[in-house]
Amino acid sequence: MAHRFKNTDRNTPLLLPPDLRDWVAEDDLVHFVIHAVERLPLSTFAINHKGCGDEQYPPHTMLALLIYCYANGLFSSRRIERATYRDVAVRYLTADQHPDHDTICAFRRNNLEAIAAAFVDVLELARELKLLQLGAVSLDGTHIKASASKDQNVTYERAQQLREQLRWDVKELLAQAEQADRTDDDPQKLPQEIARREKLLQKMDDACAQLEARAKARAQQERADYQSKLAARAHREGSAKGPEPKPPQDTPEPNEQINLTDSDARLMRKSKREGYTQSYNAQAVVAAEGSQLIVGQRVSDCAGDAGQLEPALQSIPQRLGQPTTALADCGYVDKEVFQRLSRERPELDLYVSVHREDAHAERRYDYRPPDKIKPPKTITDPVLVAMAAKLKTPEGKAIYRKRACTVEPVFGIIKAVLGFRQFLLRGLQKVSGEWRLVCLAYNLKRLHRLQRTLLTH
Repeated sequence: MAHRFKNTDRNTPLLLPPDLRDWVAEDDLVHFVIHAVERLPLSTFAINHKGCGDEQYPPHTMLALLIYCYANGLFSSRRIERATYRDVAVRYLTADQHPDHDTICAFRRNNLEAIAAAFVDVLELARELKLLQLGAVSLDGTHIKASASKDQNVTYERAQQLREQLRWDVKELLAQAEQADRTDDDPQKLPQEIARREKLLQKMDDACAQLEARAKARAQQERADYQSKLAARAHREGSAKGPEPKPPQDTPEPNEQINLTDSDARLMRKSKREGYTQSYNAQAVVAAEGSQLIVGQRVSDCAGDAGQLEPALQSIPQRLGQPTTALADCGYVDKEVFQRLSRERPELDLYVSVHREDAHAERRYDYRPPDKIKPPKTITDPVLVAMAAKLKTPEGKAIYRKRACTVEPVFGIIKAVLGFRQFLLRGLQKVSGEWRLVCLAYNLKRLHRLQRTLLTH
C-alpha cells in the first residue's frame, strides 16, 4: 500500500499576503502593546530633535518592540534584532524594519524616563478598563543576578595592595621603556603592558574611591543615631549608663568588598543550595484585589527586605492613589517603621508577619534531631506582639492569606514563564530602569489576558 504524504516542495514560489496583519492573530498581544505605547507623548523619549544626521526609528515603535519582546522572553538586543527577521508579529510591529542590536541597546539605555512613563500609563489604562483596584497590595522581593561575576569582587584592603603594586609596575615599565629608547631597542610589548596596568590601576583607584564614599555616606546616616545614644547615655546615672557607644567610622572596613564589573551589585545569598550570587534585590508591589498587576516596583542593593517597606509603598505612582491595606512577610518587620506609618498614614492597615511562615515546612523536611532545631524567638516588643495578635484573628488570617497567592506567583511568572533571571544592564539606575521594563511587560501581558477573559465571558 502506497504511503500518502503532503507535498513539501521548497522550490515552489509563494504568494505571500500583501498585509502582515493577515498572518497575525487578531487577539495577539502585539496589537495591545502597540495601542498602549501610542498613548505616550513624544516628549517623554530621548530623541534627536534637531533633525540632523540619519533618520531615526520611531520611538514608539522601539519601545513597543522592547516591551513585546520582553513579554515573550527575548531580552538580549541581538535576539531582539534576530526576531525582527524571524518572528511575524515582530515584523508586523516594526513594519518590516530591522533596527540593529546597537540601536536597540542604546534606546533601552537612554529612554528610562519613557519606560517609567509607560509603566504609569499602562496602570491608568487598567483603571480605565476597570481592571485595577488599588485597595490591598502585597509586597515582596526577589534576588535577580547582576551582569557581573562574583569572582570580580575585591576587598578594600586587597584593592589598596593591588594599587600600590600596579603603581610600582607602571613605574618599572616606564623606566624600561626609557632605557629601551636610549639603547635603540624595539620594545613592542612595553606600551601595551603599560596601558594594561594603567587601566587596572584606574579600576583600583575607582574601587577605593567608591568604597570610601560609601563609608562616608554610611557614617553620615549613622551620626544622628549616635548622637541620640550619647544624649540618652548622658541622662543615665552610675552603672546604668553602660558602655559608651562607638562613633560611626567614615573609612571602609578592610574586608568590605566591591565588584569591579558592577560596583552597585552585592553578594547575596538566596539559599543554602544556591549559595552566594552577585545580585540585586528586585521589589514588587502587587494589587491583591484580583488583577495581580504590579503597581509599584524598585530595585535595592540590600540583600534583605528590611527597610524596604516604606520605599516600596512610595514607589506606587501618586496618580493611582494610595492603598488601604499592605501585606508583607517577616522580612519587612520593623517596629519603628510600623509606628511611623501608623502616625503618618493612619488610613493604611498593615499586615506583616512577625514569624517565619516556612518554619513548619523547614521542620518537616529537616533531618536534624528535634533538639538541634532552634525554636522561633519569643516576641516581647508590644508593637510586634500587637501585630502578631492582629494576624491571629480570623479576619487577619483571611486578609493575610492573599499575600502568598498574589505577589509570589508574579515572581514565578517573571522568572519561569518570561525567563528573566539576570539583568543585562549595569549600575543601580540602569538596572532599576530594566526592572521597570520587565514589570511593564508583565503588566501588559497580564492586562491583555484579563481583557480577553472579560470579552469571552
